[in-house]
Amino acid sequence: TLFGVGAGVGTGTAVAYTLDGTAYRTFTAPLPKVEEATLTALNRMGITVENREKTEQGRLIQASGADRQLEVELEAISPKTTRIRTVAKQGMFFKDRATATEIILQTEKVLNGA
Repeated sequence: TLFGVGAGVGTGTAVAYTLDGTAYRTFTAPLPKVEEATLTALNRMGITVENREKTEQGRLIQASGADRQLEVELEAISPKTTRIRTVAKQGMFFKDRATATEIILQTEKVLNGA
């Protein structure tokens, strides 16, 4: 298969991964709400947002932390459903799946009011 699945630690929420280390999940929440929660999560994690831009399907957030470049793509599936895809790159070849996953888990915490 092309995808592996891992469980979100302590939340019971599945986070899926592509073979190249990209983490993704779908939330039942509108894109603006998920974007706001993602920005709050990044701030809580001490990650610096460098750029935000509109894309054809939603929004792209580019950020950095320590020696990692981060991309968070938000895609509106419907007016009430948003897919989040995160990639944490360390150098040219290494992808940090743990950090990509933590961004999704922290976004979920914000969405749940924590």
